[in-house]
Amino acid sequence: MSHATVQTEELTYCPHVADSHPSYEPVVLLPSAWQRLWAHSGARVGLVLLALYMVCAALAPVLSPHDPTAVNLMSRLAAPSLSGPYILGADQLGRDILSRVLYGAGVSILVGLATIAVSAGVGITLGMIAGYVGGKFDALVSRFTELLLAFPYMIFVIGAMAVMGPGFWNLIWALSFKGWVEFFRLARALTMAEKSKEYVEAARALGRPTPVIIAAEILPNILSSLMVLATMRMGKMIVMESSLSFLGLGIPPSIPAWGSMINDGRRFLLTSWWVATIPGIALAGLVLAMNLVGEGMRDVLDPKLVSGS
Repeated sequence: MSHATVQTEELTYCPHVADSHPSYEPVVLLPSAWQRLWAHSGARVGLVLLALYMVCAALAPVLSPHDPTAVNLMSRLAAPSLSGPYILGADQLGRDILSRVLYGAGVSILVGLATIAVSAGVGITLGMIAGYVGGKFDALVSRFTELLLAFPYMIFVIGAMAVMGPGFWNLIWALSFKGWVEFFRLARALTMAEKSKEYVEAARALGRPTPVIIAAEILPNILSSLMVLATMRMGKMIVMESSLSFLGLGIPPSIPAWGSMINDGRRFLLTSWWVATIPGIALAGLVLAMNLVGEGMRDVLDPKLVSGS
């Protein structure tokens, strides 16, 4: 009797599994989860900010009043003016700050999305295989991740960029080469916890192949935690991209990027504060939006909180 009670409590704790049958509806896909996310005050603010950034990035060619790369030395370090040609001012080469910030938003969002997509794709795939299969493959990949973790992230990426040189895709590969480790470790741990549960045993009993069990049975049940990690780490990747661009190792100078804009304006902080401050505020706002959405997703999709609601 006590054994049945324990099983019932375990199934109640894991809302993804209604019974031992391998067919279920994951929590992350329920409309109520997205409703609770919108009801979360912090997540709602983050979603609105994130939507605003994405609209500005997508419509940058339309919203930009000037060519972001056009040089006008006659307007060098022009102050912000609502009635003038440069609403947010101009930099040391007379380039429009507003136009460069709008185009820089697209660069930061693309780098963040691409880096997370590559890192999550590699890390989740390897982590789930290692966690489910185990054995030598698990030991080999785990030792390799421990080797990567021995190097500080920023130092590792700086070294990689110094070898490959500045460039959009070089930056993504450098960030992803170590970024997948966190996804691997989380996916591996979650898969190891899930593979002994009844719905996985039922799938094995039905003769389903291992790839189908991993992709169709286990993945939907751990997807919420992976989504939270991806959202939180996207903000980190955006900061890393800006840091590398600030050092001259990220996005090429010919492409507007917030990090390089901050680096250009640091020499004029006392006389022309807008050159570095405005892209810095834009960067902080985007990272804040990502963190708010990530924290909201964590609160909404946490299995303990969902089961208690």
